[in-house]
Amino acid sequence: MFKATCLQMTEFSDIVLLFGSQVHTFRGPHWCEYCANFMWGLIAQGVRCSDCGLNVHKQCSKHVPNDCQPDLKRIKKVYCCDLTTLVKAHNTQRPMVVDICIREIEARGLKSEGLYRVSGFTEHIEDVKMAFDRDGEKADISANIYPDINIITGALKLYFRDLPIPVITYDTYSKFIEAANLILWELEIMSNCFPVWPHSSHSPVQDNDNGRTLPKLMAAHSASNFFPLPADKEPALSFLLSSIKTRGKQQEGKKDFCVRPMVTMNEKDNFMNAENLGIVFGPTLMRPPEDSTLTTLHDMRYQKLIVQILIENEDVLF
Repeated sequence: MFKATCLQMTEFSDIVLLFGSQVHTFRGPHWCEYCANFMWGLIAQGVRCSDCGLNVHKQCSKHVPNDCQPDLKRIKKVYCCDLTTLVKAHNTQRPMVVDICIREIEARGLKSEGLYRVSGFTEHIEDVKMAFDRDGEKADISANIYPDINIITGALKLYFRDLPIPVITYDTYSKFIEAANLILWELEIMSNCFPVWPHSSHSPVQDNDNGRTLPKLMAAHSASNFFPLPADKEPALSFLLSSIKTRGKQQEGKKDFCVRPMVTMNEKDNFMNAENLGIVFGPTLMRPPEDSTLTTLHDMRYQKLIVQILIENEDVLF
């Protein structure tokens, strides 16, 4: 795929190739689909897009517009497939895995203790993954097949972890970490100024009635630091976060919205508040660009805080 959002690049003969394009050896005569000139050579004559099948010279690949329309026939699987490629190929706002799993979780799992934190059996989660890869939107993940809701939450988390480019993308990662650093610094300052919080039963980074807690005061600041996320990834993140906090649903024939309680509003039953969910989803939704164990361990507290704030301010940020 010829997309500017792809950060992983490969150098070949001083030509920078985007992640989805691969150097290809063509059998028989081939002409470049960009410049229409013959592709000379016996091997590695050009580049083929792994999404749409476009064949071009290596030199021409850098001039191809970033509007690749993936061919559904070339999408071999759902997991480990770039989110942008998947939603474009299926012409949907969000990946089918996200929609189907969240609908199943909302239908029968909101009061399950340790929802998203408790792990299901790995082999059953792999079965769900293979079902989506094999059957797509026809995959059956109902309670008849998988009675343990933790298998479904595990499959959803695995989908996000397996994305080649995380939902919170590599190019925005440093901005999120910088914002988390600033928030933690301001929390420390505020805790020194106000050792006793107005509602001592609440964490300084949780909501309370008078709106004096940090996320409420910093909602606009957070939005300016965090966003915009790539347009193709924002619907999936927004849908996930709204399923965790509350889901607003417009009533038929009326202008007002009714709010359906979701994961955090069932905390008395499932014991999962925004902080706990931040611990679970922090490393699931974001990871550092460099594959470093030290960086990953160092950033875990920031990842947790970022996702926690995104959950608490989902209605403001999206």
